[in-house]
Amino acid sequence: MIPGLSSRRRFADLSEREILALAISSEEDDARIYRSYAERLRGQYPASAAVFEAMAEEEDEHRRLLIERHRARFGDTIPLIRREHVSGFYARRPVWLVENLPIEKIREEAEAMERQAAQFYARAAAAATDAETRKLLGDLAAAEAGHSNLAEALASEHVTPDAADVERRAARRQFVLTWVQPGLAGLMDGSVSTLAPIFATAFATQDTYTTFLVGLAASVGAGISMGFTEAASDDGQLSGRGSPVKRGFASGIMTTVGGLGHALPYLIPDFWTATTLAIAIVFVELWAIVWIQNRFMDTPFFRAAFQVVLGGALVFAAGVLIGGG
Repeated sequence: MIPGLSSRRRFADLSEREILALAISSEEDDARIYRSYAERLRGQYPASAAVFEAMAEEEDEHRRLLIERHRARFGDTIPLIRREHVSGFYARRPVWLVENLPIEKIREEAEAMERQAAQFYARAAAAATDAETRKLLGDLAAAEAGHSNLAEALASEHVTPDAADVERRAARRQFVLTWVQPGLAGLMDGSVSTLAPIFATAFATQDTYTTFLVGLAASVGAGISMGFTEAASDDGQLSGRGSPVKRGFASGIMTTVGGLGHALPYLIPDFWTATTLAIAIVFVELWAIVWIQNRFMDTPFFRAAFQVVLGGALVFAAGVLIGGG
């Protein structure tokens, strides 16, 4: 027997009283989850927070109806049975796994919750023998299935075009702060700071494999350093820049990518072929940085081009002069 499964009941083996108790606890959990979403979104997305708050109130009403039905049939004492006690029953993702997701993903998670709840009530209604209980469970199945319509109705009430535009701007700003800004800083550091050691080694040794090893070490080392520095510099609570783990990964990975771009060509044995390809890749990297700055950071194109290309050219020239001397 698999450990942990012996204490779980099959849904088919539950009594009607246990099914009602399971429904009550599930509605309680879903209401808490929706309120957690509302609290998570209230600062940046107040209109969407109002939608989730209204959905939580709807779950509270379902719970109240279920408790009244349980009291009428079985009395005031409700058995303790939860989702995790039932084999094969759907589970909710922990809120802490969802709370850092973009707002679109949170809405998708809520839609999945409603579909699962509708399926549960449909099965529960089919298993019920009491007419009133069966009617209630069937009504709740229809209500959960229609919650997407409720969400749309609430959205039309709370998420006006102006509010939706504000939320889109806030979502874009959060994306830039959490992913683009640290990723761009990493790409700039990896692309520019590794130019000198890689090309100095290349022109000093004219050994492509040694140059590749130096470039690999410089890129990976810089990526680790930038990633930890970004993650440790700001927990995001006051600045609103988002999860330090996400920012650290964005910065560290892009730093490594920026350095490896012009290190990988030195896997080619011929020195001048590898060097020509590496220089071409440097050119692409620098213009990619310019494009990202212009696209996401609203930096004027020519100013970004001047700063990045000039800085990169100076570092490249330093590496060539040091290595060639």
